[in-house]
Amino acid sequence: MPLLTRIRGPRDLDRLNLEELNQLAEEIRSFLVEAVSKTGGHLGPNLGVVELTIALHRVFDSPRDKVLWDTGHQSYVHKLLTGRQDFSKLKMKGGLSGYPSQAESEHDVIENSHASTVLGWADGIAKANQILERDDHVVAVIGDGALTGGMAWEALNNIADAKDRPLVIVVNDNERSYAPTIGGLANHLATLRTTDGYERFLARTKEVLERTPVVGRPLYDTLHGAKKGLKDFIAPQGMFEDLGLKYVGPIDGHDLEALESALAKAKRFGGPVIVHCLTEKGRGYQPALQDEADRFHAVGKIHPDTGLPIASSGADWTSVFGEEMVKLGEEREDVVAITAAMLQPVGLDKFAKRFPKRVYDVGIAEQHGAVSAAGLATGGVHPVFAVYATFLNRAFDQVLMDVALHKCGVTFVLDRAGVTGTDGASHNGMWDMSILQVVPGLRLAAPRDADQVRAQLREAVAVDDAPTVVRFSKGAVGPAVPALRRVGGMDVLREPGTDRPDVLLVSVGALAPMCLEIAGLLDKQGISTTVVDPRWVKPVDEAMAPLAEQHRVVVTVEDNSRVGGVGSAIAQALRDAGVDVPLRDFGIPPRFLDHASRAEVLAEIGLTAPDIARQVTGLVAKLDGRYEQSTVDSVEPARD
Repeated sequence: MPLLTRIRGPRDLDRLNLEELNQLAEEIRSFLVEAVSKTGGHLGPNLGVVELTIALHRVFDSPRDKVLWDTGHQSYVHKLLTGRQDFSKLKMKGGLSGYPSQAESEHDVIENSHASTVLGWADGIAKANQILERDDHVVAVIGDGALTGGMAWEALNNIADAKDRPLVIVVNDNERSYAPTIGGLANHLATLRTTDGYERFLARTKEVLERTPVVGRPLYDTLHGAKKGLKDFIAPQGMFEDLGLKYVGPIDGHDLEALESALAKAKRFGGPVIVHCLTEKGRGYQPALQDEADRFHAVGKIHPDTGLPIASSGADWTSVFGEEMVKLGEEREDVVAITAAMLQPVGLDKFAKRFPKRVYDVGIAEQHGAVSAAGLATGGVHPVFAVYATFLNRAFDQVLMDVALHKCGVTFVLDRAGVTGTDGASHNGMWDMSILQVVPGLRLAAPRDADQVRAQLREAVAVDDAPTVVRFSKGAVGPAVPALRRVGGMDVLREPGTDRPDVLLVSVGALAPMCLEIAGLLDKQGISTTVVDPRWVKPVDEAMAPLAEQHRVVVTVEDNSRVGGVGSAIAQALRDAGVDVPLRDFGIPPRFLDHASRAEVLAEIGLTAPDIARQVTGLVAKLDGRYEQSTVDSVEPARD
């Protein structure tokens, strides 16, 4: 019987000897490759933390001791060791989440999968333990990439303030976040990796000097007394110790004996300790190790033997943006690019290859990235900051007070906007069009297809006196959606050919094909519909109010929160213009959405063509005074 099938909880590890533990590690790696190749997921990070996770659960007593994972994409091994071994529906509806989940297990504490937050969590839990006089242990696992985030250092500053508050910080150092980690911290950790350790140096020195008559022992004592300076010279971990943090390491993150020994020492220490572990992302799987881009950080469905994707989904939104950025770079020497540790995921890898001196990776530091962009714009260039929509939330104050207040020409490109689905609540980009509505002067574009991504990106970088935002969805980009004509700055996608149409349907971004389907369903009910794409959803186009006035009802459909979103902005613009037309807004409800496919999430929240058509049919029927349930139920989806 495989050892893995005998592990139902962390304490089952206690019965295994070292040989069995190493066998278990290999079984886990085989399981991960086989399972994740069928579903997709974060493969490389988990292959790198197998021994580390085993050691953590042998030394600490979860869930009594709190083991916290920063970001959480390296928690698959933790799931396996805490009784969750059915990976058949990983990241799918009804299956395991791709991140820690409180609903799944008492062993999971943090669900938020935004990086650099774990040390703040650990600080708070350790303080609570101290107040309530509990002797529970707190262990925070953070990658070297996540340590580039400012929040991590704010937390370290506070953690180090209490020398008697137990807290173990495990730095999982694989030299990478998505791609290789950059910056001063990365250079410091590289020095620690490659410099012979102080303790080993001191041990060898002691051995030699104790064999030296008369002067040997006094000289050793003198050297030991000069500990701080000697440490800085031999193994420069002084950066951590200057903060007041005990440093242990570097430790081979794939040596179970060394890991358990180091973690046990840290557990016994009565204050904050950093345990520096060196791991290999993608360990044990040759296709991952040969992937220089990101070591299979996240993969779709792949052939387990080769690592090659099973199917290609064609051109995606990200690649369309990336290709257009290269063209812009060739035309304009003042266009530069910024990424927050995600060069390839946001499509800037080709730009970086073509213009290596015009791309800046700021690490996992979106706040700094936004302020640095303001500085670049003030200095006379036009920065394009490409970031996942969900991560721009972290830099809102900087967008507002540094970029917008100073009227800086910065373009933010938001990838993975709207419902992303399988990565769960923390990765849906469903707030950007709400929170950015309050930013004075900011202009926000929502392209509906690849052609509009190219066109609106160019329109955005042409603005040099205000922030601009271009947001698009995750995954494959569909066929072009042509416009019949333009009204103001808006594209009319469909019009019924009647003087007084019933419905003005405002389609936002990638939902244009669905909105055209809605119009077709309404047409079958005798409801005439104009479909318009505003293109730039902020500010509301001046032509919107007179166009709305020509219709009996306005309906907005957006892949964003209904609260404060595009629908709300259009409603306010109509009120301000004195246009008294009923408006119904469709979007994402104000709640966190469970992981599932994008289509399943949209169906669950009622953001589908049949659902919306039924409700609009009922709304028009009310205006006609002929509302009946049978009318609503008669709307059916389009048939092939």
